[in-house]
Amino acid sequence: MKSFVRISSLLWADILVGYALFAMQNFLTNVWKLNVTHAAGILNIWGGIHRILPLFFLFLVDAFLGNFKMLVISSVAYSVGIGFISMSTPPVLANSTGMCKEYEPQCVGHTQKVLFYIGMALVAVGISGNLVSVKSFLKEQAEKPGQGNERIDCFRILGYILVAIFPVVGAIALPYIKPWSLRFGIPAIFTAVAMFMFFSGWCTYTKPGPKGSPLTNVCRVFVASASNVSVPLPLDERELYNENDQEPKRFTHTRCLRCLEKAAIRLSDKSTAEQANYRWRVCTVAAVEEAKIAIRMIPMWLTFIVIGIISSIANTYFVEQANHLNRKIGKWNVPLPIFLLFFQQAKCIFSYLYTKSLTALEKYAPPTGIALAMILSVLCCITSAKIELRRLKVIRKHDLLDKPDDDIPMSIYWLLFQYFLLAGVDSLSEKGISSFYDEQAPESMKGYLNHFSQGVSGLGFMFSVFSVYAVGKISEKGGRQNWFQPTLNRSRLDRYYWVLAALSSVNFVVYIVVACCYRYKPPQQLNDEAAAAANGGGGDGGGESAYLSCCC
Repeated sequence: MKSFVRISSLLWADILVGYALFAMQNFLTNVWKLNVTHAAGILNIWGGIHRILPLFFLFLVDAFLGNFKMLVISSVAYSVGIGFISMSTPPVLANSTGMCKEYEPQCVGHTQKVLFYIGMALVAVGISGNLVSVKSFLKEQAEKPGQGNERIDCFRILGYILVAIFPVVGAIALPYIKPWSLRFGIPAIFTAVAMFMFFSGWCTYTKPGPKGSPLTNVCRVFVASASNVSVPLPLDERELYNENDQEPKRFTHTRCLRCLEKAAIRLSDKSTAEQANYRWRVCTVAAVEEAKIAIRMIPMWLTFIVIGIISSIANTYFVEQANHLNRKIGKWNVPLPIFLLFFQQAKCIFSYLYTKSLTALEKYAPPTGIALAMILSVLCCITSAKIELRRLKVIRKHDLLDKPDDDIPMSIYWLLFQYFLLAGVDSLSEKGISSFYDEQAPESMKGYLNHFSQGVSGLGFMFSVFSVYAVGKISEKGGRQNWFQPTLNRSRLDRYYWVLAALSSVNFVVYIVVACCYRYKPPQQLNDEAAAAANGGGGDGGGESAYLSCCC
């Protein structure tokens, strides 16, 4: 069995786990009987954590662990974590804990809650570790030309087939399994099998060690510039430290943030050859320019927080809205995870449209894609507010305000509009941000900057908890009723969506200002870097990259 199948099996299990966790909001509100905002808060904090962790894990991989050790840690954490979540359901440990077996809140004891929270934390570690290392580790195992290419093609075909099968199983078959213990338990079994498949190739993998992290270089720039804070900059920039004569050609010397250039002031008591031995006291011009790029991107990153807040409602409030709506098409009661499958396919459509339409704009494509994502976020919130208001009118018409467990005579397919728009927000923002960093970031930092943007989006998930709390507190001023009540039927989620629409509109204006003021790389430099990448880049891992794009 080729390494490709063993390693990529970790992602096949990921897909099934993703569909199982999609309904976690319903599990917390229906079984634990948590109120809507409490359940959404738990999931949004967890969603934020597993988006922030990859940045730290990538640093650990580059500086200390390497991809193989990270995958060992993440695969074990993933398998144990989803297993703990399955064990946290009431029937599994009922006999040993003395609790009842029904899916009721009184049957969820302290032990089950501890297992659940530990399991969710471990799953976050597993997701983050796989995201950081699977693609890179696959590239490290790339086949040499002429060695087993026909067999690896067969294994890739098998991988594509499994990628097509697992979403269907997760979206259609898994929801028909009523016991939550089995609904979480089956993905746990698949995850354990994937882990053992990965471990079966332990002795055959190529295991390169850590190669060093560019984040360390950025830290060195800050330390060196701080140590030289009282030293004046030389009048001639050629007196700054360059490791070789090629660096000034590869990096355009910028005039902004000149305080950081003090990190490149040569040590007067050391020879040119000795300068490299004092890396925390003197840095190259290239390292300084990389640090400048990272700092200049901070205002751009901050505008992505609101996108994270909007994205956070997909697996929480959208799922809660869908609960108890009419799902039938004829006699078929459509399972809820079908919406996740629809969401993923809609993202593919927007990704295709971005590639076919916006890439013709060349350097304007990334900022335009991000701007369109922000416009769609406003439209998504407005659409969601209108549909939620319609749902509330149906509830009042049929006297269901105080009957949260009763079915609502309104088609669930009204929600397709907001899911489709949110898919556009996620897809266009991801493509735009990724393309932006491919063009503007130095080669050594591209991976970090993409993960940093995901981390900022993760902050948006966490800030959504604060936004709900703040909006709720403001809404109840003057003796008025809080917009967020224990049940969704009594809440005014439509008004919260209007607040998010206003917030997204303001964020769009701020983004336009930031994007117009941002200092972009000159076109000639972009062309030179593209030519260098074309000459120096190889085809290693191309099939794996395409496969991973399908998985994501």
